[in-house]
Amino acid sequence: MVKIAPSLLSADYTYLLRQLNLAEKGGADMFHIDVMDGRFVPNITVGPVIVQAIRRCTKLPLDVHLMIDNPEKMVEAFVEAGADYITFHLEASCDIDRTIDLIKQHEKIPGIVINPATPFKKTVDQLSRVGMLLIMTVVPGFAGQKFMPEVLPKIKEASEYLKKKHPSVELEVDGGINIETVRAVTTAGADIIVAGSAIFGGRIAPRIRDLRAAAEGQGI
Repeated sequence: MVKIAPSLLSADYTYLLRQLNLAEKGGADMFHIDVMDGRFVPNITVGPVIVQAIRRCTKLPLDVHLMIDNPEKMVEAFVEAGADYITFHLEASCDIDRTIDLIKQHEKIPGIVINPATPFKKTVDQLSRVGMLLIMTVVPGFAGQKFMPEVLPKIKEASEYLKKKHPSVELEVDGGINIETVRAVTTAGADIIVAGSAIFGGRIAPRIRDLRAAAEGQGI
């Protein structure tokens, strides 16, 4: 079954606890938290203190996406804050192997992320050492961007490769996913769907249920 990870980048933090509760009632499987440093991407979002506060509000897994340079320097802080998954970009300035090792040493799930322009083949050497591959379908940095359908062949390529070589690695897709685009993403092979404005732009629980139905090819 497809997993749904609401992206808290689009949440209203004034009512965050209520929104987390509504998302859980709607069947959310985990929460996706985008961490931006204003350098790797042109935006600044949340840090470990906010992740720690979110951790106190939910028992669902926290999927922390580091859109930052030198992510290895922040691994321990986000582990202590309560992250379950920690993903970072291959395009970032970092020691990839060391960053994966640090995450695994803390018994968390490491993941690697690639931007729309990065070929899937650049991930192959790391896939045996991670638990997640995240493919972006927008250029990262801001919520509410338009889905890039030209990334779909890469999602399919990654899915087919993972099923053959690394079936335990989950394939996550993030960026511009809504009720109109989600079926193409799951048909291409995504295991986890990240959606922000498509969920938090209205009645949260029904939107999650509708998104899941569309993702699985059911009528809504």
